[in-house]
Amino acid sequence: MAHNCSTETIAKTVQEYEGVKRKHAIGEMVKALRIDAPHVIAAFGEDAAVIEHHGEALLLAADGIWSKLMDADPYWAGYCSVLVNIHDIAAMGGHPLAMVDIFSISKTTVQEQVVRGMHDASAQFGVPIVGGHLHPDAPYSVIDVSILGTAPLDAIIYSHTAREGDSVVAAIDLNGRVHPSCALNWDSVTMKSAAEVRAQIAVMEEIAKKHLLTAGKDISNPGIIGTLGMLLEVSGKGADIDLGLIPKPDLEKNNLTFELWVRMYPGMGFIMTAKKEHVAELVALFAGVGMTAKEIGTVNSTRELRIHYQGKDTRVFDFIGNGILHIGQEDISCQGR
Repeated sequence: MAHNCSTETIAKTVQEYEGVKRKHAIGEMVKALRIDAPHVIAAFGEDAAVIEHHGEALLLAADGIWSKLMDADPYWAGYCSVLVNIHDIAAMGGHPLAMVDIFSISKTTVQEQVVRGMHDASAQFGVPIVGGHLHPDAPYSVIDVSILGTAPLDAIIYSHTAREGDSVVAAIDLNGRVHPSCALNWDSVTMKSAAEVRAQIAVMEEIAKKHLLTAGKDISNPGIIGTLGMLLEVSGKGADIDLGLIPKPDLEKNNLTFELWVRMYPGMGFIMTAKKEHVAELVALFAGVGMTAKEIGTVNSTRELRIHYQGKDTRVFDFIGNGILHIGQEDISCQGR
């Protein structure tokens, strides 16, 4: 067996992965915070909130960096605090404009490394950090970043709009390495030029304007399968995917197992749904910016995510009884609809 592990093993790995389990509390927060707002087109469950403003969409998102990453490598934590926010805007088909941060620090050495990482990522992607707030005397070190982007109102990629019969497409930059400070991070960005990474962000804008997707998300902490699960959950859909079709680097060369790969945060990666007739164009567009895109499955109406490999299949998520975010389509719109 190419992956050296069964569908049951992979399903259990994803279900029990902390990157998935730590998302479970989101639903309760959403229900406590959500209010109707006529200018907010979409909010919870999306990679960025969509706010109508003078005929265009403002995209607003925020991300905090996992404390484990800060402990392992403050520079990489700072870099990722910028990277993950830019990904959130790109996943919506938007153009990132600027960021602000909230930084709590307990050690000067940590501060210097985090700030250097943030600066390097900001310069590389061409998205400035324009303000924020500093706690210089905290008993811990934490970095949180918020980002503002923009997009045409008619060219936004949502998470909650997957349709039955869509193809599931995964696109990842496989030209990278396992980050030396974090075994669950695939770094495909720090070694790239500014032109290369900016092109990868810009291709999502092009895809959005061409209306080639029905839904999409950036692959985040829950990994490839977990991120797809979040997309399906808020769309009220299910899917069948083939593990053998998931894009992956040379596992042996990179000292990786497939079990580890499906949990990793890729430096640049998106999980999407699209009409079958658009898949070939998507694959070509991603190839043009150095990313590998593959059709890995099909969306259905079961509200279950099942994984298949060599004639065997296993359910990973039942979104009716055992979801990830514990939110649905009704939680996403804040317009009282």
